[in-house]
Amino acid sequence: MSDDIEVSVIVPAYNEQGAVVGVLQDLHRVMQTTGRSYEILLVDDGSTDETVLRGETVPGVQVISHGQNRGTGAARTTGVRASRGRLLVMIDADNTYPVESIPAMLERLETCDMVIGARTREAGTIKWLRTFAKEAIRLLACYLTETRIPDLNSGLRAMRRELVEAYLPLLPNTHSWVSTITMAALSGGYHVEWLPIEYRERIGRSTFHPIRDTYNYLVLVIRSIMYFNPLKVFLPASALLFLAGFGKAFWDFWHFGLHVASATVMVILAGVQMLALGLLADLIVRRMGGSKQGRGGADQGFPASESVCRHDCLSPLARRRARPCSCGRRSAPSHVRALMSASWLCTALAQLPMS
Repeated sequence: MSDDIEVSVIVPAYNEQGAVVGVLQDLHRVMQTTGRSYEILLVDDGSTDETVLRGETVPGVQVISHGQNRGTGAARTTGVRASRGRLLVMIDADNTYPVESIPAMLERLETCDMVIGARTREAGTIKWLRTFAKEAIRLLACYLTETRIPDLNSGLRAMRRELVEAYLPLLPNTHSWVSTITMAALSGGYHVEWLPIEYRERIGRSTFHPIRDTYNYLVLVIRSIMYFNPLKVFLPASALLFLAGFGKAFWDFWHFGLHVASATVMVILAGVQMLALGLLADLIVRRMGGSKQGRGGADQGFPASESVCRHDCLSPLARRRARPCSCGRRSAPSHVRALMSASWLCTALAQLPMS
């Protein structure tokens, strides 16, 4: 990274010959008003039209071209690796995002790790399907990250280089790149802010595939949260199994006395196993440093050197909200004690006569 470049503007493009020149010229005009040193990188993802030729006509633009179409996410990753600035700005080449919002985003980036342009309306193709799918996935992401997310996959954002480089190996080659890094930053404890922006009709043909890309977005949300906070997935599933199992056990006690159906014990044991898998996954995440510390964000991990206490304590790696123990370390969290109780209860149930 060069010290004389402060901002790198990365513009991924695929068959955007109708809009690319105007977007690049607008970027030059806006960035010159910021007083910051900058570079503009146009990353062509194997376009079959004149995107590269027209992009090369704009002075001061570094054009990088993939030999074949690899995906817009791959183009963004290529741009990050070729850039030199400590601050990264990404904007699509289809003229849908307002370049005039970039200076305000850079100003806000001084006090946070990522600033995302939150679109106030949906103007893409197949509007009704995109709106429904994105809203459903956005609500799921809000639940999993415990954060209000105005826009999950906006193509206009400003980020600190260290944040992007921390998760670069995890980012996909598809449209899900922007959504993945949003989920990763939120789950990793980084400070993310949103800036409301307008969203214009695109110039040219969209590469968004309604079924394939919606499926990819959904998978990435689940995969991202499994990587950073797996208990968000395993705990609800375990709770449903426990609810069904103990409800069935109550029915068995009511109708058959101490006779418990084998299916009842199997459901409860499935809940225990689901919870145990979640706890194991959570321990692995904490051990491997799945949580990071960003500007304004608290470190969500624990030192790897802390170990299990002989005073019936669990390593702090198991849960970031563990309670202090008399020995000075953190005691086992409530869900671990619940697991132990449930295991004991299932063992007792297994000894009962089964109908």
